[in-house]
Amino acid sequence: MVGHTGYARYVALGDSQTEGLWDGDDAAGLRGFADRLAERLDALFPGLEYANVAVRGNQIRDVADVQLPAALAMDADLITLCIGMNDMTRPGRGFDRALAQLQDVHRSLAASGATVVTTTFPDLARILPIGRVLGARVLAINELIRAAAARHGFALVDLYAAPSMIQPDTWSPDRVHGSPRGHQRFAEAAAEALGLPGSSHAWAVADPTAAPPSLRSRTYSQALWTQNMLMPWLWNHLQGRPVGGTRGPRRPALAQLVG
Repeated sequence: MVGHTGYARYVALGDSQTEGLWDGDDAAGLRGFADRLAERLDALFPGLEYANVAVRGNQIRDVADVQLPAALAMDADLITLCIGMNDMTRPGRGFDRALAQLQDVHRSLAASGATVVTTTFPDLARILPIGRVLGARVLAINELIRAAAARHGFALVDLYAAPSMIQPDTWSPDRVHGSPRGHQRFAEAAAEALGLPGSSHAWAVADPTAAPPSLRSRTYSQALWTQNMLMPWLWNHLQGRPVGGTRGPRRPALAQLVG
């Protein structure tokens, strides 16, 4: 837990989860856990400036090459980092290289002087059939993230063991992106990691009345994962294009919240 007297410049780094997919839409606008956390911070520290440079489909190398330099140029005093899902789920042998790049990102964040919040990944095997195949990668990246948090003093959100993370209402139908309720839980977890007033560990507690996902819902989720994550990657890979295409971040510059 990290205590602080205030934050002035918050920059969120990551992929579609941080961009806010499934919490709103591209037509009406996305929200996501980073926006929710920024709103909470602004209520505590009025005048907070906030940028969200996350882009759907981005991988660890995109954070290292583009997003992190942008955050450092903005002199962020608070940075959240949630990245690695697209590296874990991509076929091929690039995962070990991605882990090395993540260590470089951690070292640069530690040298920045900013307060850093990072997060482990949930136990995908318990929420998505393909998660069993990815289990070893989840354990490997989580071990690296926990070690970096301990070494560099990052605030850590540990999603892996949280009972709430295997509840269906935490996740959108694809079981990879958070639902609006999930994004709220992620924001509450970050608030606890930062030691914000009024925060608690309640976000991690499972609803005892909630039914576990059925085999039918898990199979449907797998089909959506294939449709929304695997197939776009394969198509763009064959075309030589990144998954995010030419899309840029939705909040590329620091600005105060409106409304």
